[in-house]
Amino acid sequence: WVAVASFALLNSCGGGGGSDNAQSCTGSCSTPSASDALTVSEVQRVIAQAVAEAAARNQKATIAVADRVGNILGVYRMTGAKTFFRISSNKGISGGLENIDILPDTLAAISKAVTGAYLSSNGNAFSSRTASQIVQENFNPRESNGPSGPLYGVQFSQLSCSDLMRRADDHGTVGPKRSPLGLSADPGGLPLYKNGKLVGGSGVIADGIYSLDADITDIDQDVDELIAVAGMRGFDAPTDIRAERITADGRTFRFVDSETLLSNPSQSPPFSTSPTVGGLVAVTGYFDGAGVRAGVAFGDPASGYRPDAGVFAAQNAFVLVDSANQVRYPIKAGTDGFLTSTEVQTLVTEGLKIANRARAQIRRPLGSSAQVTVSIVDTNGEILGLARTFDAPIFGTDVAVQKARTALLFSRTTAAAEISALPPPDYLGAGGSSVARFRTFPEYIGFARQFMGDPQLFANGKAFSNRAIGNLSRPMFPDGIAQTEPGPLSTPYNNWSPFHLGLQLDLVYNGIVAVATGAPTPDCTGLSRAKNGIQIFPGSVPIYRGDKLIGAIGVSGDGVDQDDMISFLGLANASRALGGSIANAPRAMRADNYEPRGIGTRLRYVQCPQAPFNDSSEQNVCEGQ
Repeated sequence: WVAVASFALLNSCGGGGGSDNAQSCTGSCSTPSASDALTVSEVQRVIAQAVAEAAARNQKATIAVADRVGNILGVYRMTGAKTFFRISSNKGISGGLENIDILPDTLAAISKAVTGAYLSSNGNAFSSRTASQIVQENFNPRESNGPSGPLYGVQFSQLSCSDLMRRADDHGTVGPKRSPLGLSADPGGLPLYKNGKLVGGSGVIADGIYSLDADITDIDQDVDELIAVAGMRGFDAPTDIRAERITADGRTFRFVDSETLLSNPSQSPPFSTSPTVGGLVAVTGYFDGAGVRAGVAFGDPASGYRPDAGVFAAQNAFVLVDSANQVRYPIKAGTDGFLTSTEVQTLVTEGLKIANRARAQIRRPLGSSAQVTVSIVDTNGEILGLARTFDAPIFGTDVAVQKARTALLFSRTTAAAEISALPPPDYLGAGGSSVARFRTFPEYIGFARQFMGDPQLFANGKAFSNRAIGNLSRPMFPDGIAQTEPGPLSTPYNNWSPFHLGLQLDLVYNGIVAVATGAPTPDCTGLSRAKNGIQIFPGSVPIYRGDKLIGAIGVSGDGVDQDDMISFLGLANASRALGGSIANAPRAMRADNYEPRGIGTRLRYVQCPQAPFNDSSEQNVCEGQ
């Protein structure tokens, strides 16, 4: 991710819908109003516009609309629309989620709508096409010998089985709400804005295929995306924050491939539930089908997010709250007796301080501060504290916890045994038939030990960051280098896809399928320390007292190098503030001492950005920590 210049501590809040320039916001951005949410008539308008474009193309679509925190405000199926879809990367492979065709169309539309809302903010507008670009084996896709997408693995977050995500039928409007298939890489999911502020997302499926864009060198006429574009009209993202105005590693993101419509959205027929047109569809756990709903304004306690009135108010932080407006994750001491509440509070505070100084990397205007979520877990994986800056994207809430739990899990001496004891994933294919799995969990551990040349790997207490685990989870090692063997936690490249990823997917596979097919499960993995699954892109480190593992910190939201720096340097600064009672892992214990296969490439522990701060010219800020 490339750094951006100039000093600004205030986050971007966006400009007018569809305007050329996003505007910096003031403190009033944290004060929600009714105008910051979609109304019933506006949700109906989004659906009606999408229906008109589908009709103009002689297509039958299923359309979903979500608010910013994932409440599903409407699910509409046109008469004659395909009621099921097939998951496929079009690579001709099987296993993982590939070729499953027994899930209802509504789940695909909802996942796309949530993706448009969750990946975006008031400083960046990303789509499910953007997601496709950043989760594949190379960035950009098909660029040989380039590293993997910067958010490789993010698609397996926000899952229905997550202990952090909320259901629609037992928490009212309080988010963040779950997504049935995680984050979508299939074009057709777009964010929605009002007066320059993010208010939600819309998702469309008409072609019956849930896929991705494996070749971004061409211009697709994707029917799902074009129908979603029509629905978005009047709720367009400010031009200056759309994905194509944001670069990473010298590459420009994609928002949509085409906006050439056959209908005129401003002249669309009104919303209709006539049997000849279509109607609302009930989706258990997401939408009751009784009628289109209004959205909730982000920052209102009813959204599940509000400004903190307690210890993090000085950092302009937001916290998660329940339906009674009580903080869901108040600062507390570790359930294992290790981290104190003072240490947890200091860790979150120092992480937020770094974020407020850090130069944002996927955000407009240039010079904005980083927007992230900071989470702390103990050695049992329990969340001891969680806070976020105002405009951090919603997806980072779940991901920050996944990252912390990943660093915690793999740094424990019990990691190999806990993972090996899990039941294997029960892969499904077309028609719900069983498909041969890639590896059992003991085989993943065995291959990793062979690959690393360490027969005690994941049992000897070596300190693993998310970046290091990510190094082992790519289909090429070193990352992105063609004609090399896969990392030991990945599927081989000839049978790899974002829907057949390796260990990360296998850990949550049974949970995803169980919930998607109507069988609720208490958590995603069966691992008490990683209930919402693991994450495999950077932004976490374990926490130590001397050489004793006592917890982990995870950060997500605004560039992977920023996430790394905020977790690693936030912990280092907390250590200084607390007189050294906690610290980063001793150097001799860190995973970057490993040189897999002896090929001269070490694992990476953290990677901090160049010129990271808006308020100083410091460089190499993580050296010596």
